[in-house]
Amino acid sequence: MLRFEVGAEDLVRSRFALSPAFELANLLRLLGHHEGRPLPPAWRERLRRPFERLRREPSVQAALALHNDRFGADFVAIPPRGMAQTWADDLAAIRSAPPEAARREIERCLAARPETSPAARAVLAADDAVEQVAAALDLAWQELLAPDWPLLRAVCERDVVHRAAQLGGQGWAAALEGLHENVRWHDGGIEIPPFDARSTYPLRGEGLLLIPSAFVWPGVAAHHDPPWPCTLIYPARGIAALWESAAPVSPDALSALLGRSRARVLAALDSPASTTQLARSLGFAPGAVADHLAVLRAAGLLTRARAGRSVLYRRTPMGEALMGAAG
Repeated sequence: MLRFEVGAEDLVRSRFALSPAFELANLLRLLGHHEGRPLPPAWRERLRRPFERLRREPSVQAALALHNDRFGADFVAIPPRGMAQTWADDLAAIRSAPPEAARREIERCLAARPETSPAARAVLAADDAVEQVAAALDLAWQELLAPDWPLLRAVCERDVVHRAAQLGGQGWAAALEGLHENVRWHDGGIEIPPFDARSTYPLRGEGLLLIPSAFVWPGVAAHHDPPWPCTLIYPARGIAALWESAAPVSPDALSALLGRSRARVLAALDSPASTTQLARSLGFAPGAVADHLAVLRAAGLLTRARAGRSVLYRRTPMGEALMGAAG
């Protein structure tokens, strides 16, 4: 069992962050090494071909070799600084890794992965191994995760708003309630029973770093060794629903009221999405989607919020009620 001891100062110093690098690493694990772990069938099928294409590249094979079931290389898993963390921030940190430390981590990872291909080993033995790995991870990000990141980021940001309000207003017990079935508050500390090692780590007034995640679901992860601070990574609220392969709601009942195209746009917003994402999923022109969104928003059925460089639309309670009636 792992336990974080929480003191009085830790409440005010605990903070939330997002970690694009962690999400990419976990997605690569799911696609490459954990076929049995949950990944939505639609996502796995959509990402399978680009992932298989990427995996033929020696530099991508090298990046995959830096992860295994027990640990990964620290220089490709950078502790995030806050909620504004971007992939560009993580990529810059990866590229600035000290070569000597990176070399030690590479050797440790290769010792745990004796099946690593000669081509990947050649990449990791090169003088510019860190740069080649960084370029491979950037390619994987652009191909596999970047199109969906605005939506996943929005889910995580909504989770943080909810958790921060609970933590500040009601304390640790309320904030941890529903965080994960294996995380509990007990006797002044946070306990995670499934961990094998019975270890206790005092936060020492530095607080706990809390990171909502899309790809850690349905589990939970923790860090307590440098360079990471004491960290708890947990499934974001609502991510399980996003993963479910539910049948789409038919918009036919709303067609007479809204028009079929607008009804389809409203039905597609089970989760927040941008104009571009909606256009791609529905097969509509982006301009037409923008017009439909404007009408639906003016009617009070949608709201919008900025998430990074994207503007994400979501249904209002009135919009949800209409979709419930149609369902």
